[in-house]
Amino acid sequence: MRVSAAEWREWILAGIGRLGTVVLPVERAHGRTLVEDVRSAHDLPLWDNSAMDGYALRAPDTAGATPQQPVGLVVTGEVLAGSAADPAVAPGTAVRIMTGAPVPSGADAVVPVELVSGPEADRLEAADTAHEAELWGRTEIRLDAPVRAGANIRRRGEDLSAGSPVARGGDALTAARLSALAAAGVAEVRVSEIPRVAVLVTGAELRPPGAPLARGQIAESNSLLVAGLLRESGIEPVAVRRCSDDADAVREQLRDLARDCDAIITTGGVGPGSHDVVRLAVRSEPGVRAARVAVRPGQPQCAGRLSSGAWLFALPGNPVSAATSFEVFVRPALLAWQGRADPLPRLIPAVAAVGWRGARGRLQLMPVTLEAGANAADDPGDPGAPGDDRDAAAAPALLCRPAVDPRGVSHAVGGHGAVQAYAVVDEDRGDVAAGDPVGLLMVGPR
Repeated sequence: MRVSAAEWREWILAGIGRLGTVVLPVERAHGRTLVEDVRSAHDLPLWDNSAMDGYALRAPDTAGATPQQPVGLVVTGEVLAGSAADPAVAPGTAVRIMTGAPVPSGADAVVPVELVSGPEADRLEAADTAHEAELWGRTEIRLDAPVRAGANIRRRGEDLSAGSPVARGGDALTAARLSALAAAGVAEVRVSEIPRVAVLVTGAELRPPGAPLARGQIAESNSLLVAGLLRESGIEPVAVRRCSDDADAVREQLRDLARDCDAIITTGGVGPGSHDVVRLAVRSEPGVRAARVAVRPGQPQCAGRLSSGAWLFALPGNPVSAATSFEVFVRPALLAWQGRADPLPRLIPAVAAVGWRGARGRLQLMPVTLEAGANAADDPGDPGAPGDDRDAAAAPALLCRPAVDPRGVSHAVGGHGAVQAYAVVDEDRGDVAAGDPVGLLMVGPR
């Protein structure tokens, strides 16, 4: 039977379920998926602190300061980062302060060190690094402009207040998110288990990389491809095996791998032919479904739960077909299995630099390389001159062109090595012309 790519993926996601959970210290949770909301244990920042190296002072003391009549303040103390000191700031005085240090209770502003002058500043400018700490502010500073109350102070709780959400269940624990959790006082998190996945490559014509090749033989590359895609998904394969083109041998390998695996990914042998050994090996499995999926490349697919309990993702043997099938069907399933809130691939808008023949009625996945478009060199901070008509209709910053010959995509493993993304073209579009918009499914970790 023939199904759309969306229907096939929906069927897989509906049956995949959820893995178990485990509590880990935040130091060991990178790349995992959070399974419950996490809230801040305290205000962030915990106290008013300085955003600059400089001087904490009373803003009213600087009123009326000008270059002609600067205001002088006597430096009476200092607060270092990590210090609990709270020195008094009397009228007419200032306290040296480092970035991140708590602002003294009597101060209501911080002036950066580079905006002051006077004996202290003169010493600092002349000092070498070895003596800078010793000479840092001994006597008096002068200001030639008023300082606004609140200047350069980070207020307690302005980032997060205690009890505010820091991360949501389903979030990927990226480096940035783990940093936020640690800063918010979170020591451990409940995350999903990582699926245990094995790779099984079939094909009588396959030989190890570098081995001599006779007529009809090819170097096997799918094991490297699929294992690498798993690693880019944060999953180290528990086994990578090759198998002969024999249905009984495939069945035995699946049975053996399922003892230690949550899922098995195979390549090759999923077509309707009499020698497609993976399809033949699982045809008696009631939970496994074979389908012709309306996608190019990668039409023959097989997936489902084996009677052993392990999931099977049986992908086509052509390398590009295996890669696109992984991106569109397997990776979303692996993410959904871990409870990821956004398991589906996100597409980035781009424009085709050249045209190519399509296949109306099938979702197209064209391996492409990327290049800068007309607006890529524009300064993103430049809003344009008054009256400038720049808008979303301007030329995009990203162009794509096929990395392989569009007439033979599925087997083009050499050209596929340069792939940076897949241009995704909907079933109803057919041919792609130069200048047509396309969505890009980026390759690499997500």
